[in-house]
Amino acid sequence: MPKRGKKYIASKKRISIEEKHNCAEAIEKAINSSYAKFDETIDVAVRLGVDPRHADQMVRGTVVLPNGLGKDVKVLVFAKGEKEKEAADAGADFVGNDELIDQIQGGWFGFDKAVSTPDMMGSVGKIGRLLGPRGLMPNAKTGTVTFDLAKAIKELKAGKIDFRVEKAGIVHAPLGKTSFGMEKIIQNLAAFLEMIIRLKPAASKGIYLKSIAISTTMGPGIRIDTANVTELIK
Repeated sequence: MPKRGKKYIASKKRISIEEKHNCAEAIEKAINSSYAKFDETIDVAVRLGVDPRHADQMVRGTVVLPNGLGKDVKVLVFAKGEKEKEAADAGADFVGNDELIDQIQGGWFGFDKAVSTPDMMGSVGKIGRLLGPRGLMPNAKTGTVTFDLAKAIKELKAGKIDFRVEKAGIVHAPLGKTSFGMEKIIQNLAAFLEMIIRLKPAASKGIYLKSIAISTTMGPGIRIDTANVTELIK
């Protein structure tokens, strides 16, 4: 097991591992447990009653968090012709085609999200093995393979996140910075959980939301009572 620092141990002592809280209490405890010198990110982990090995139980989607993520999202767009100008006018940080692909093949990854027009995907596919493991590969299911570049760029800049259930049935997502305060984090959490519930597979049986926990970048996990979720997203 990794050795924990004194600040982490002190923070964890103030939190009961077994105790479950309503959403507001959990977020307040997470913010108060933050001890790093930087503005920590608050993350949520949701364990779902699904078996991702079966295609009909896969949970994957996107959601635009109402208060964003508290960071400047650098968007790269693979496009050519008139679509290059459209992307630049919409606020893309990097726009191009073959020259960008060459830069990425050379080891450059100075961007957070990538968007591509459908006609560029044949070329972009050549660097899929580089983009995929980093979660940067454009995908039509997440709205990042599209000719509507202005919409895609606007949503990503505003705090759109994509998520996918892992093999263990857990979905992770960021909710923003501790400096946001309780209200904004609650609103982001509500938007995320509402989408998770909306995406419940018909093949999922029994309890769908098995457990929820939030934590800061450096802090311990704090459990949320799943029974409180319905009240949160009313």
